[in-house]
Amino acid sequence: MNKKLSLKVLLAAIISHVFWGFSFIASRTALDTAHVFVLLSHRFLIAFIVMTAVMLIKKIKLNIWRNKRAFLLVLLGLCEPVIYFFGEQYGILHSSTIFSGVMIAMIPIVSILAAAPILGEKPTAGQLVFSLISVAGVIGIGLMTRSSGSLDWIGVAALIVAVLSACAYTLLGRGISKEFSPFERTYMMLAVGAVVFTALAAVRCGTSGESYFAPFKNASYTLSVLFLGVCCSCVSYFLVSYAITYLTVAQATVFANLTTAVSVFAGAVLLREPFTWTGVLFCAMIILGIYGVQSTAKKAPDAP
Repeated sequence: MNKKLSLKVLLAAIISHVFWGFSFIASRTALDTAHVFVLLSHRFLIAFIVMTAVMLIKKIKLNIWRNKRAFLLVLLGLCEPVIYFFGEQYGILHSSTIFSGVMIAMIPIVSILAAAPILGEKPTAGQLVFSLISVAGVIGIGLMTRSSGSLDWIGVAALIVAVLSACAYTLLGRGISKEFSPFERTYMMLAVGAVVFTALAAVRCGTSGESYFAPFKNASYTLSVLFLGVCCSCVSYFLVSYAITYLTVAQATVFANLTTAVSVFAGAVLLREPFTWTGVLFCAMIILGIYGVQSTAKKAPDAP
């Protein structure tokens, strides 16, 4: 990559995870009004509608079904958002805050280790060290928070599923980046998410259309779900798909830890949650780790 393209790619990764960092506040606000399946249905339906509008306005042509491997796009959408959201939500529900945070922080490490045999992307020693520093920062923040919930086998299994699905999403997205554009990958992911979560919301709401649309009477919910649908789904997933086309798995996945740092900062500023200098130190470790992974990388190989 040339320097100009490299800057664009890194900015894409940063912006997407900054949005995801703020998504925790939006989700918390929205879940006070709607069931999680209803919220996810609204979020991904809005995202799908917006992407369709962009496609029509920009006259973007999708060449998805001409490719015999188009089924991989459906698999990509099942890995994330569908399976990942199931694993994360049920994992958090059936485990402690610390355990769930530590498990989710393992996603970059698992992805880096899996990328070596599957994609042939071997991380440098420096990348492994800096990835561990970044993960340590996430774990440190988790230890600062009050642990809530109890740990059982359902929570452990669900979080393992979340980690593996996020890993599969990254590897698959990187692997098919030469066959499908970032827009095509994002469009199909949102389509799969909209279909699955709307079906689950329909089961939840039954035949009552009124209960499905009732949350929109709440202005806070409407603003939150619009932010989640447009910024955290359309924009963020597109930017991640774009970034992973040019970044190695090690470079791309370490940005996931930035989400934790942003969510802690957002909670302290917007919700006046407690934040100490120890938290600043852990956030600095996360940022140092991200910078170190990028600076010690080899030249990114072309995606398979």
